[in-house]
Amino acid sequence: MIKTILIIEDDTDLRKYLIRTLIDTGFSVVDIADGVKALEIIEVKKPDLILLDLGLPKLDGESICREIKRNYPQIPVLILTGRNHTSDIVRGLNVGADDYITKPFKEEELIARIRARLRPAAEESGILKVADLELNPETFEVKRGGNIIQLSHKEYELLHYLMINSKRVLSRDMILQRIWMTADYIERRVVDVYIGYLRKKIDGKSKIPLIHTIRGFGYVLKND
Repeated sequence: MIKTILIIEDDTDLRKYLIRTLIDTGFSVVDIADGVKALEIIEVKKPDLILLDLGLPKLDGESICREIKRNYPQIPVLILTGRNHTSDIVRGLNVGADDYITKPFKEEELIARIRARLRPAAEESGILKVADLELNPETFEVKRGGNIIQLSHKEYELLHYLMINSKRVLSRDMILQRIWMTADYIERRVVDVYIGYLRKKIDGKSKIPLIHTIRGFGYVLKND
């Protein structure tokens, strides 16, 4: 089945390039330059994935991403932008983006990341448990000590990765490759920032920390 990609980009030349590249790769493409109209198109076209520029007229990309994830959380959103500072990356991911690709980019990497996000996730069953921490892959519910913990999309992905690898030390590069599909464009500091977010929510109210730093290498989730 042909997948449909929605391009939300106001740069005409780049938009035309993306359209040609994606069509040549075998995707169906819908494009729009207006952020406000983009939300209307999503409702009608129901794309399989969205390429989103941050610097849009009328309605900025961050607001659009937030609205998309509020109403269509199942649609992957890849931010495509020239902003490459850590603060910009974290802000974009915080509003729900699934990936962050900086300009200029290589065509083959863009296609690889799109395909990775469109690839069906392996079926998961059973609740993951580490000590009193529970994660239900079917309902996306996370609990510690019986209390429900609200996580962002990226925080959930990161916690899930830590839990399926409990007691195994994961390097920053391993986490970047798995969660952000790259180790090149996103600085390692992003991993530290998100680990910090998780620690506050998972370990903040507990006397027994589960997320541990292995100095000089990375992180591990375990019950000591």
